[in-house]
Amino acid sequence: MSPTNSPEPRVTSVLKARNLAKAFGNNKVLRDIDIDIHRGQVVALIGPSGSGKTTVLRSLNGLEVPDGGTVTFGDNGGDSGGLAIDFGAKVGKKDIAALRDRSAMVFQHYNLFPHMTVLKNIIEGPVQVQKRPKAEAVAEAERLLERVGLSDKRDAYPFELSGGQQQRVGIVRALALKPQLLLFDEPTSALDPELVGDVLGVIKELAEEGWTMVIVTHELAFAQHVADEVIFMDGGVVVERGPAAEVLRAPRQERTKLFVKRLQHDV
Repeated sequence: MSPTNSPEPRVTSVLKARNLAKAFGNNKVLRDIDIDIHRGQVVALIGPSGSGKTTVLRSLNGLEVPDGGTVTFGDNGGDSGGLAIDFGAKVGKKDIAALRDRSAMVFQHYNLFPHMTVLKNIIEGPVQVQKRPKAEAVAEAERLLERVGLSDKRDAYPFELSGGQQQRVGIVRALALKPQLLLFDEPTSALDPELVGDVLGVIKELAEEGWTMVIVTHELAFAQHVADEVIFMDGGVVVERGPAAEVLRAPRQERTKLFVKRLQHDV
């Protein structure tokens, strides 16, 4: 029998974002955004176009530099992989590089290098940025390609692949960096409907394996099935957050209700 006073399992923080703010001219696209992401958690960001979802994602990877707020990787930024960045202070290239060393982005439009083969696309980051041995990077790339059913596309160029295949290569490229956090920006929105399932299947497998992920998506059924938490954004603020089933099936806020109803009706 378990002891009655056994301690609660420790939840390990991967990332904390506090008061993220971003404006483009007079357009305030992020207003005091707070996000907590724990190891093995899948967080889905949903909301209408222009709500700030992608800007949040890009801020976590250093592709956008917020005007204010903080991002902390690791518990209090103090463990061996810890990092704390205050965007209200001067942020240098080393800070941005450190963010990108801990997270990897899977883009909406794949963003593969067109002049490189699939294999070279995958090993570019590990070899050139992380300075890992080429033989090690190649072996890892081949293992990951086999995993997503693309081992025969090793020497193909992006233009020779379907959209779904290119997106799976994009996922492999992110995995090859061995990040603490995977970021997905609308990973299926550029795909033909018949190709969506393969990509969502790969992401679902990653979730089942315990990868920590933030996914911007309009696929509400997928978000409900895979995500631990759903965050609904509108107008640069978090309107509602909570367990996926709660937010998507019984939202509390009227704005969330209208958005979910409209999107489900469109589907």
